[in-house]
Amino acid sequence: MKKTILTILTISVALAAVSCRNDKEENFFSRTDQQLYIGDNIAIADTQYGKVRGYIMRDTYTFLGIPYGASTAGENRFMPAKPPQPWDGVKDAVFYGACAPQSVMKYPNNIATFLDCWNYYDMSEDCLNLNVWTPGLDNAKRPVIVWLHGGGFSSGNSIEHHEYHGENFSHYTNAVFVSPNHRLNSIGFTDFSGVDPKFKDSGNVGILDLVEALKWVHNNIANFGGDPDNVTIIGQSGGGAKVCNLVAMPETKGLIHKAVALSGNATQAIDKEASRELGLAILAEAGLKPEEMYKLQEMPFEEYMALANKVQREFSMTHPGLGRFGFGPIADGEHIPVGDFFQSDHCSDIPMLICSTTAEWPSARDDAKRHAATKEEAIQMIAKGGGMFAPALGEEKATAVYEAFAKVFPDKLPIEINDLVASSRSGVLNTANLKVKQNAPVYVAWFDWQPPILDGRLHAFHTMDIAFWFMNTDLQVSHTGGGQYPRNLSKKMAKALYNFMATGDPNGKTGLPKWPEYTTEEGATMILADKSYVLNAPDKEAIAIMER
Repeated sequence: MKKTILTILTISVALAAVSCRNDKEENFFSRTDQQLYIGDNIAIADTQYGKVRGYIMRDTYTFLGIPYGASTAGENRFMPAKPPQPWDGVKDAVFYGACAPQSVMKYPNNIATFLDCWNYYDMSEDCLNLNVWTPGLDNAKRPVIVWLHGGGFSSGNSIEHHEYHGENFSHYTNAVFVSPNHRLNSIGFTDFSGVDPKFKDSGNVGILDLVEALKWVHNNIANFGGDPDNVTIIGQSGGGAKVCNLVAMPETKGLIHKAVALSGNATQAIDKEASRELGLAILAEAGLKPEEMYKLQEMPFEEYMALANKVQREFSMTHPGLGRFGFGPIADGEHIPVGDFFQSDHCSDIPMLICSTTAEWPSARDDAKRHAATKEEAIQMIAKGGGMFAPALGEEKATAVYEAFAKVFPDKLPIEINDLVASSRSGVLNTANLKVKQNAPVYVAWFDWQPPILDGRLHAFHTMDIAFWFMNTDLQVSHTGGGQYPRNLSKKMAKALYNFMATGDPNGKTGLPKWPEYTTEEGATMILADKSYVLNAPDKEAIAIMER
């Protein structure tokens, strides 16, 4: 299979959002002084494997593509990460490293491509690298945030979208921002433990890569002005599920101190027996014996992925224990617990912030007529359902669910009520209810900001809030429109996120209302909008009807 590299609308580092540090606003576009500093003796930092040289962009030190592990090709495929080979001299770290092997979709030149702006530069099994943005190479011990990209456990990379860029958040909040790549899909999560004990960890090497990245942060981030004892992990969609898995893993104790899951969560990992059987089926499909596993390691990754994905599609139809994606973290009882997460003492002191959006899956973005649906038409949509996220409810339930949401959100259009149903928070609340049983606080938000573009049909869709947390609303303008309007909320959210990183509590001088801790009884939820406000269990009645 020919390797596919998609490059659409690459990031321009010359762009930047309005940013400020210590509440001092500063518009980058109005500056007339030099912005980029790069040279032989500029922005050089030590790591345990050798020195790296980055650059300074608008006062922020930038290091891209730093290796935290060796190539995972050949005999290293399906094996836990090994350290990179130390290097002499100074290694340039001025552009993004390769992303993990994956099937990169080709999008036509349409509105979807315009809105999301996909960034893919190279693809290789030598993909264990990370990026660092920091305000200074000093001993300031700034809070550290580690961004885990979305894409389920099958796709994505550390800079896949413009909103993943770390410069503005680092500059605005005076924090250190880190974003790693790691192995994905069948390369990162095929369980061959039933083939040979040598491969006992093969089904979890993709998540174990992130443990190695966190170890790198712990051992090296002080050289980049960060505090290794104050590290927050944050991820969106599949990245949110990665956050939950990592918090549950015993080997991350001392590496993670706070956790943020955005529009993605997990409370259990894949069944071990099902994953082991899938590994055996892949070996059988390849026509190999256990002693010939090395041939799967030597196979070009494109061929192996095609083989494994074919078997997985057929296998998952009769093995529901594999879950929706087939390849992902496995409950092996060693690295990842069997049963529900958040029951171990090692993670009981980790505060958690959980956020989702009110229109994760907007149903009328490209259809003005559907967007103008009446109440009766929206109820019919809810009754019929749509896909795995919006099961059919029948007309009686659909009417009751519609009325329950309309009572809480009286100003929403009928199509927005339909999308609230499709964006059910039942998984979010299940995660929050499990985590809140531990000692550390849990905070819950629901992002409801409405973009002023595409005739108002976008709504608060999946990924929308990322740009706001990271002060990138002027980078991901295709989501926000850019300018002061989205910037107002972004500054508040970035301050709240920084407060949470620094103290485990998002409250402080943010401009948001008082944010109560979440409890199962009250269900306090911060509604993030033009004028943010707090509601207690806003969807309790609707979810109860849907699950009845």
